[in-house]
Amino acid sequence: MEAKSISKYIKQSPKKVRIVLDKIRGKKVGFALDYLHFSPLKASYVTEKTVRSAVANLMQSNESANVDPDSFTIKEAFADGGPHLKRFRAASMGRISKLNKPTSHLTIVISDDS
Repeated sequence: MEAKSISKYIKQSPKKVRIVLDKIRGKKVGFALDYLHFSPLKASYVTEKTVRSAVANLMQSNESANVDPDSFTIKEAFADGGPHLKRFRAASMGRISKLNKPTSHLTIVISDDS
């Protein structure tokens, strides 16, 4: 069985989120949650919430079966780019400088090994 969880409009660039995802892709869920919980990176907080949501989705779909959450594996983990917030701030000599605030969409797919 597989379960999927998506987090949208994360206020961080996809490049920075992918650094965290590369560490947990293909690992067991127990290891991934431990790594994400104690990681100082900003993206690890949202990633941990998404992994926990995917685990809950898989356990909800397998209500009748007795499954162990530690046997789950992260099958896919990827971050896509979301819309950019385009802002500006004042610059010298009456000009403006553009600020581009990227967002990302995070997708986690987990599966059980049975």
